[in-house]
Amino acid sequence: MKEYNPSNVGVKNGKIFGLPFNFDESEIVILPVPWEVTTSFGSGTSKASEKILEQSTQLDLYHLDFPNAWKKGIFMLNNSKEILELNKTYKAKAQEIIALLEKGKAQAELQQDIDKINEVSNKLNKWVFEQTTTLLNQNKKVILLGGDHSTPIGFLNALSLKHKNFGILQIDAHADLRNAYEGFTHSHASIMYNALKIKAVEKIVQVGVRDLCEEEVELINSDTRIECFYDKKIKQDLYSGKNYNQIIKEIIDALPQKVYISFDIDGLDPKLCPNTGTPVAGGLEYTQALEIIRQIKSSGKEIIACDLVEVGNADWDANVAARLLYEMACYL
Repeated sequence: MKEYNPSNVGVKNGKIFGLPFNFDESEIVILPVPWEVTTSFGSGTSKASEKILEQSTQLDLYHLDFPNAWKKGIFMLNNSKEILELNKTYKAKAQEIIALLEKGKAQAELQQDIDKINEVSNKLNKWVFEQTTTLLNQNKKVILLGGDHSTPIGFLNALSLKHKNFGILQIDAHADLRNAYEGFTHSHASIMYNALKIKAVEKIVQVGVRDLCEEEVELINSDTRIECFYDKKIKQDLYSGKNYNQIIKEIIDALPQKVYISFDIDGLDPKLCPNTGTPVAGGLEYTQALEIIRQIKSSGKEIIACDLVEVGNADWDANVAARLLYEMACYL
């Protein structure tokens, strides 16, 4: 540590951002969850953490708001071989089910196979819960790195044991409020529907949503715990001359004191994440998204934890994601 110079070339030492810290020396721990079993379109996000690790040494570590943040220590755990193997096996099975559903086969005819996917998804959720509970009990600040957007539910349950109440800031192209999409209870498209079942989650504030179904709109309109800042409405307000800072203030005002950030990278303009699983035209610019997080931090609200999910397995996507991951670690 004494010999480490953050201005030197990034060293590919097998550690995130080329930092010199081990687990015990690090305040922030990144838990990779290589899981994309229920992915319904593009694939590759289960390999994102490896690609992000590879790209992370390209970053310069000086942060304008927190110049010495890196000194707190950031460490990324290794991928679980067990989870990787389960993902490989059951993703193939889920893809077979999805293909049959898309050809018009009735869900009821496939229920036995769907139940197997739900069973293994529960196993994944239990693993994430156990891993994050252990990290939180060790007083680590935790960032979950997906994988698809189904992966954080176990983490949210772990946080609910530590925090009586908290809100979720969801940056996302999708509302993810579907009830068991395609029959999968823990579909990537159902994460926020499932989060609403957690008593400690008092509010979900969605930003950048631009692709959703009627069922989700009905839930947004009927459940006071959900507030959605649609991408289209944000852009219309900006085009009409509304100040972006005012929009951010409205987002922050909608959040409770404690905030969990769930960052689906497809919330960004797809030029920044073209290989994400379900890219959607429109979205936030990189700096627009970070300004929301910066102002949450400066508002005095507490960011308790984060996730970054749906990153594609490609150099550019991983480069952007590595930068997002570092920013989130600094603000956390």
